[in-house]
Amino acid sequence: MLRNALSKLRGSDRRHPSEEPRGGRVQLSLPPSMSATLGCDAVGVPARHGFRLMSHLPRTGCVFADADRWWWIVPAGSDLDLDWPEQVMYARGADVPAVRPKLIHSPDSLTPYTPPIPLFLMVCQVAGVAPTWARSAVPAP
Repeated sequence: MLRNALSKLRGSDRRHPSEEPRGGRVQLSLPPSMSATLGCDAVGVPARHGFRLMSHLPRTGCVFADADRWWWIVPAGSDLDLDWPEQVMYARGADVPAVRPKLIHSPDSLTPYTPPIPLFLMVCQVAGVAPTWARSAVPAP
C-alpha cells in the first residue's frame, strides 16, 4: 500500500488549491472527512526514516511525503517542551517547504493526528539521540 502511494508521488503533478506555493511554502491539506479540532502542525523527518517510523508507531495519523521528507500531522503545539532532534523540521500550521508532499497514509479514524509523544520517542531513536524535554519554569516555594 505504501509503495503504491509512493509511486504516486513521482507520477502526479496536480495540486490542490491550498497546496499552491506561497513564498516557498505550502500548507498540507487534510482529507475533508478529517476533523482537526486541535489545530495542525507537522513533523518532518528525513525520508530515509519514513518506513521505519511508520512500521513501529502504534498509531499513525495522516502522513505526507516527498523525495526528501515524510510529514506526520500532530496536534498544534506538539513542539512545546519537546526538544525535537536537529534532523526534524517542525512546521506550525502544517505550513511546510514547497516541495509538494503527497498524502501517503490516511487513518481509518476521523482524526488526522499521530500521537506526538510516541512519534517524538521513535524519531529520537532513529536519529540516535536521547530524548530530552525542555524544563518548565517551576516557581520557587
